[in-house]
Amino acid sequence: MKHQHEQIQADTDCCSTSHRNPTNVKHNEHHHSHDDDDGHNHDHDASNKSKFQLFLPAIVSFSLLVVGLFLDHLIQPNWFQGWIRLALYLAAYLPVGIPVLKDALYSISKGDVFSEFFLMGIATLGAFAIKEYPEGVAVMLFYAVGEIFQTLAVTKAKGNIKALLDQRPDEVTVLVNDVPQLAKAKTVAVGSIIQLKPGEKLALDGELISESAAFNTAALTGESKPDTKKKGNLVLAGMINLNTPSQLKVTAAYEDSKLSKILELVQNATTQKSTTELFIRRFAKVYTPIVVFLALGICLLPYFFVANYVFVDWLYKALIFLVISCPCALVISIPLGYFGGIGAASRNGILFKGGNFIDILANIKQVVMDKTGTLTAGVFKVQQATILDGFDRNELLKWVNALESNSTHLVATAIRNFVGEVDHTVSLHEVEEIAGHGLKASINGKLFLVGNFRLMDKFNISYSKALSDVIYTVIAIAYDGKFAGYLTIADNIKPDAPRAVKLLHQMGINITMLSGDKTSVVNDVAKQLGIKQAFGDLLPEDKVEKVKELQNHRGVAFVGDGVNDAPVVALSDVGIAMGGLGSDATVEAADVVIQDDMPIRIPIAIQISKQTKRIVWQNIILAFGVKAVVLVLGAGGLATMWEAVFADVGVALAAILNAVRIQRMEF
Repeated sequence: MKHQHEQIQADTDCCSTSHRNPTNVKHNEHHHSHDDDDGHNHDHDASNKSKFQLFLPAIVSFSLLVVGLFLDHLIQPNWFQGWIRLALYLAAYLPVGIPVLKDALYSISKGDVFSEFFLMGIATLGAFAIKEYPEGVAVMLFYAVGEIFQTLAVTKAKGNIKALLDQRPDEVTVLVNDVPQLAKAKTVAVGSIIQLKPGEKLALDGELISESAAFNTAALTGESKPDTKKKGNLVLAGMINLNTPSQLKVTAAYEDSKLSKILELVQNATTQKSTTELFIRRFAKVYTPIVVFLALGICLLPYFFVANYVFVDWLYKALIFLVISCPCALVISIPLGYFGGIGAASRNGILFKGGNFIDILANIKQVVMDKTGTLTAGVFKVQQATILDGFDRNELLKWVNALESNSTHLVATAIRNFVGEVDHTVSLHEVEEIAGHGLKASINGKLFLVGNFRLMDKFNISYSKALSDVIYTVIAIAYDGKFAGYLTIADNIKPDAPRAVKLLHQMGINITMLSGDKTSVVNDVAKQLGIKQAFGDLLPEDKVEKVKELQNHRGVAFVGDGVNDAPVVALSDVGIAMGGLGSDATVEAADVVIQDDMPIRIPIAIQISKQTKRIVWQNIILAFGVKAVVLVLGAGGLATMWEAVFADVGVALAAILNAVRIQRMEF
């Protein structure tokens, strides 16, 4: 049975900090592969410093470098030589060089000897050793400036997501004996009554106990269109009260709110590496030491083959080679590309639980969808109630309503809306939900069944086979071994479902619809949407088998929302959950969560995945291409330190600018 989603459990502590972290998001430990916040910010804490403070060391270094070049090439005074010249250039080097050398020592202490900090350190110190002071300073200066721009880019990417999602107020107004009192949101207990003024943002999930209120839901769905809630409806943390003072009963603790879960998903997404990211990290760990030994070879091996070997000349070539070979552009821009994709998806109401799922979804050729709550609105309405002669209509419907109240199935809401409030005096015993069938209970010592016709068959209840031709969903009723009647229930197709299906077809993606609903209903919906392959009357295990069959041919993404979809969501190559009405189990099992339950987000998620992967590969080709050319020139003595700086910092900046542009794209 499909269960209405009420809340999502979450870990509250999702914004802690770690070593040398430029933003408020917790990340893995610092090392040369940079992890997600690039791992190396040279103490540029972008969240606490102004841009001027970030650039100040570089400004000082640049000013002293200009003075040195001016004295070297224009004035050329006799006194500007020896230790005085060294002292000036050393003063220019230290503001930008010390952070890098500290990072190199830190990496070495963690067992990571061949980091890019090590490369930059030995390259620039080597330049000082051969008295090429200006070039040593220039390399480190441009490297430091590049690092600042990288830090700002990463901070902006994360700040956009954090600003979009983490908008909960810290305090709420709690009514204690009808007296309003301010309290910390984290301390408010479930069941408390809180008051929300117009314009205020809700800090906790709650049930509306006022008659009605309109809310801006942009923080959760990305849609600013007002959503009117009625008494008894669930209102989620992050929504803004638009028009009238409202009262709500808290239904979930602060750390268990849906918004907390969203924040946790976004944070954890950066720890789930894509296959491309993992490859680049493994590549960098092998590539960097190879480069160091090649540089040693460039410096020392010519001694055995060149007649006029000059150590300083070959050392200079080796140092250029080291600067060029720094893998910064790759290990920075690729994680940033995936993080940009995750951020773009978040702004469109889509949550990826990791960059790895972006890779998989970009290559998906088959999308399998559940029907109810995914392609249809999941808002059922009873069309007709037919009760056979010999049964008391009012009493039987009262029993059905009472039994269905034990389920959070969307059908239960439709029945309650049709029959009225549940009569809790009805004496139900041995209540049991049979997955994919319905509910059974004992009333007055006799078996009472409410569900589909599979449930009737399971308990050998005879009924008219003509009922299987009814297009609407049929809820069959049996009492004391006899068929007692049925309810017909209809659901509406979501407004954006036809466009979602059309876009998927245009992308060359095959669509299959699976449902536990009766085949006639499933075929009718499939016909309206233009879906050629659809299967109905499926049990949860039948859905699993169907997906396994499809997986034999190509990668499969499954989209569902009910608790019975959780196994197949977990089984598929990419599981996509409808997060608004979806069950907790399905959202937990899913790899991608659609916050507002709109099917149009499915093709958008695939488009974002494809664009992200395209940008990542553009960066890989750019970095390898430029570095390969300049490495050859450097090894042949045709490139100077200035070309080396371009190949490292210039390419890194170009790759980063390419990576962050996905955050500005419209999908």
